[in-house]
Amino acid sequence: MSSTVYAYEDSVDVAKALAKHVLKIQDQSIDQSGKFKIAVSGGSLGKVLKKALIDDKESFSQVKWDKWEVYFSDERLVPIDHEDSNCGLFISSVIDHLPSDVTKPKIISIDESLLTGKDGQVEGSDLEKDLAITKDYESKLPEDKQIDLILLGCGPDGHTCSLFPEHELLEENSKLIAFIKDSPKPPPRRITFTFPLLKKGKSIAFVAEGAGKAPILKEIFNDPTSKLPSKLVNELEVETCWFVNNAAVNGVDVIASKY
Repeated sequence: MSSTVYAYEDSVDVAKALAKHVLKIQDQSIDQSGKFKIAVSGGSLGKVLKKALIDDKESFSQVKWDKWEVYFSDERLVPIDHEDSNCGLFISSVIDHLPSDVTKPKIISIDESLLTGKDGQVEGSDLEKDLAITKDYESKLPEDKQIDLILLGCGPDGHTCSLFPEHELLEENSKLIAFIKDSPKPPPRRITFTFPLLKKGKSIAFVAEGAGKAPILKEIFNDPTSKLPSKLVNELEVETCWFVNNAAVNGVDVIASKY
């Protein structure tokens, strides 16, 4: 399935377009099921969501936070208050900025009581407990395993979630949540959405900004032989769109529009 690219000169406009998309799917999902199930990743996405949904007062007024269920497309096996935690990043970037009278969304986090080792490192960790964390998180997925909107980033190496180029997890075809202990980016121990779970998503959206992303986006969109994880997501039978700034698609042969 081909993806749609929305490009803007300014990051504020990227955030505003993303907000429109999130709100559209939020409203559709609540109409259908009474709740909005969204998955987010780490990196700069938390800052973009703050810009999109909190700093922009018009968008903020339309967010139905009490209907949200927030999952994480990948998570580092560290405590939530650790600087490497994607859940912790979302809380500090978004949730902590909500007014006290706003009902907070439901956050689906890893079971911290099962954590072992330190800083997500392999040394001193307990494999059985890591696998228990993985199994526990999979058990927390929606009953139908479908998430309304999965928000992803794209690393400079083309990775997304904790699915890295040429890694064996790209071949995983049964598990929905997988454990990885050899992430090429620190920390090495993580859990991640897999392609079987991404395929079940109702909608996927990437956010990519900066000139540093242009070379990898050129491969994703212009090299049909590429096997980069983000390229493989682009090819899923799931509605997928990209929210980028112009610098990220400079030199990329792709048709971009406005949301």
